[in-house]
Parts: sequence; structure tokens; C-alpha cells
Amino acid sequence: MNVSLAYLGPPGTYSEAAALSYVKQARTRTGMEYLLCPYPSIAQTLQAVAGGEVQIAVVPVENSIEGSVTVTLDTVWQLDKLRIQEALVLPISHALISPMESLSQIKTIYSHPQALAQCQGWLEQFLPQVQLIPTNSTTEAVRQLEEDPEAGAIASCRAAELYEMPIAAYPINDSPDNCTRFWVVSLQPSPGGSHTSLAFTVPANVPGSLVQPLQVFAQRNINMSRIESRPTKRSLGDYLFFIDLEADTRTAIVQSALEELKGYTNILKIFGSYSIVQG
Repeated sequence: MNVSLAYLGPPGTYSEAAALSYVKQARTRTGMEYLLCPYPSIAQTLQAVAGGEVQIAVVPVENSIEGSVTVTLDTVWQLDKLRIQEALVLPISHALISPMESLSQIKTIYSHPQALAQCQGWLEQFLPQVQLIPTNSTTEAVRQLEEDPEAGAIASCRAAELYEMPIAAYPINDSPDNCTRFWVVSLQPSPGGSHTSLAFTVPANVPGSLVQPLQVFAQRNINMSRIESRPTKRSLGDYLFFIDLEADTRTAIVQSALEELKGYTNILKIFGSYSIVQG
């Protein structure tokens, strides 16, 4: 039986690369076969799992240069029942793909907003006059070259190969250590591991309302590797908070912390404990 796996498509995206990396490792562990299913947006990718269309999704959650992928955080919060199975860290190297013979002939650059931002310094140095146009995915950017021959796209070398487009420059990301963390999510309970992700709202936006939840972990020497606020979308100044812990919910100390945390929060959602692997 095939396990269906959703990712941000079309084929050739970095999400597909992360999905392929996960599948390679998962086959060894489980002996199962995987069917990759591309979706046109990150939100639709996650909704496919929540709605039972597929069994697993691989979605980007954080980049080492540009920070969190907010649509992933917002959608996971809204969908509520998704659980993280694993985190996968993938090195990201961008290529400029274009049919033009020289950089001076390129008038427009297409790519996903994250990719454009990760190559901002290179673009300012070598293509300062081009128009930058965001797309839903890096592969969608490559597809634009068929209709706009005076353009370029920022995407993976695999995308250039799949769509038979020449690479004009590589690598062009501003940081050689550029990497993205992906979450593997499903409706199954999380397996446990070295990290835990959760999110919560506080009862009121008053002084000290965030300090008390954070002290729950500090008093127990539980390290937080990430904290980020996101608007609740209910009113201006109303936030929810995402936290990553270097701890496992299966341990007694974390269970004690989460029980106390309930008293300081309005809504608390625990997305699971999982391991982080290198792609």
C-alpha cells in the first residue's frame, strides 16, 4: 500500500526535495512505498492532510536567513489536529535560471518571496534594475519563462533540469549556509523526540501576561529554542505565541510544565514532540 504525501508543488520545488529526502529515509525504516502529491500552496498542502485526502505532508516552517514561514504557522494553528512527526533540515542553494544569453538581457525575475529575499544581495549587485515578481513556488517561477523569455527565475538546479531550462548563475543565495527546516505532519500522534512545538494565547494583553508562561519552562531548566508571536487575526495587538522546546512531552518534567502552563493561557495547542534530522 502506498502512503500519500503532499508537498508544495509543482515538481522541482525545495519542498519536493525535502519530501524526497524524507521518503528515502522513511522507506528504510518502514519498508513502505510513498506517492508524492503536489499542491499549489502550503495552506492547501496542510488542508489535504487535515481533510484526509493524503496521509502526510512536508511543509517549510523556518529558513535560516528569512525566518519563519508564517503561512505554515498560521495554518497549523487554525487546523488544530495536525501533529508533527519529524523535522527535516535541508540545505538550500538557489540558481538563476533563464534562456537569455547574458544577465543584461534579463528584465524580470520570478520566484517565491522567500527565495527572492534569500538572494536579495546578489540581485542588488548583479541585476539591480530588474523587476521582481513573487510566485506561489519556485517551480511556478520556472514555468513563467515559457511565456516571458526575457525573464529569469530563482529555483533549484533540479527545476532547471526538469523543465529543460539553462542555468545562468549558481549559487546565488546570499549565505552559503542557507538552510530550511521542514515539518513532516500527519493526523497520527507524534512519536516523541528531542523537540516539542506548541502555541498558546494569553487571557489578556497586560504587563506580565507572557512572562508567567515562559517562567514555567525557565524554572524547570527547559530550554526554548524558538519563540515567535503571530497575530490572532481577531483584533490589532492581539497575539498568539509559538514556542519550540528542547524537550519531550513524554517526560514527567515537561508534563508538569504543560499542566501548569494551562493556568496561564487561554488556548494551548501542543503540536507534538519529534526528532530533527538532516536532509
